[in-house]
Amino acid sequence: MKKLFLMGRSEAGKTSLVQALKGEELHYVKTQYTNMEEDTIDTPGEYAESKRFSVGLACFSFEADVVAIVQAADEPYNLFSPCLRTFILRPLIGIITKTDSPYANIPMVRQWMVDAGCERIFLVNNVNREGVEELMEYLKEDLEPVTLEQAKYRQSLGLNEWDPLPAGTGNI
Repeated sequence: MKKLFLMGRSEAGKTSLVQALKGEELHYVKTQYTNMEEDTIDTPGEYAESKRFSVGLACFSFEADVVAIVQAADEPYNLFSPCLRTFILRPLIGIITKTDSPYANIPMVRQWMVDAGCERIFLVNNVNREGVEELMEYLKEDLEPVTLEQAKYRQSLGLNEWDPLPAGTGNI
């Protein structure tokens, strides 16, 4: 199973998502420090909200197989800049939580994630677990092992090491 790194604004639903992924009963816990578990890394929202602490996000991202931007469907603003993916050396996905909010604006939040460079976007409701199984299936897919030579070859083509090779190109 891929190790998932979660970053997002306070109250976006990161910790509740971890509880939903584990099948636990949801209960409010204020994340005050980075929680590293076997399959997840849960970070405080303040890390994403402050330039002073955001460096910590970059450091912790190297411990994960995939990085997820978590944003509630009713987010009042976007914290993540366009082309964020260029700074993250892991696959980047988006997770939209609180999809049942009466103030949800899913198309807007989805566009923010597309602009950031998310490869896939998941709609999740932590309370009724809607969308959690789809995310779990994605996390269960094993990453293809890549040798150093294969990574260098893909990078010479302008790809990340986890990107598939275009049709017609040879594999090293």
